[in-house]
Formats: sequence, C-alpha cells, structure tokens
Amino acid sequence: MGCDEILQQALRLKPDERFTLIEGLLRSLDEPDKQLDAVWADEAEKRLKAYREGRLEAIPMEDIFKEAT
Repeated sequence: MGCDEILQQALRLKPDERFTLIEGLLRSLDEPDKQLDAVWADEAEKRLKAYREGRLEAIPMEDIFKEAT
C-alpha cells in the first residue's frame, strides 16, 4: 500500500481519529535516535578534549551571534 492510498484512507476517518493518527505520526518522528545520540556524544567528547589540549580554539558566543545578524 502506497502513501497516496494511506492518505486517502486517512481522509475518510472521523476528525478525532485523524487527530489521533497525526499525533501518533508526529510522536514517532520525535523519538530519539540512540545511535545518533552516541555519535554526537562522541564528537562532543573529542572536541572538548581537543579544546583542553589547546588543539581547538573557542569562539566567544557574542562573536557567533554578531556574525548571524
């Protein structure tokens, strides 16, 4: 069953059933990805170690926000 077919079936649901379906789909997108979290934690540890060893320069937060505007 393709996405178009699923959408057509979903549109035939009662409003409260559609809401429940949408809420469930949105919740499924917001679930944490443990593998991705582990990759970012590892990267953060590497960057912190590099900073502490003087191999990575820090940029003041004020400078970052100045560049963004």
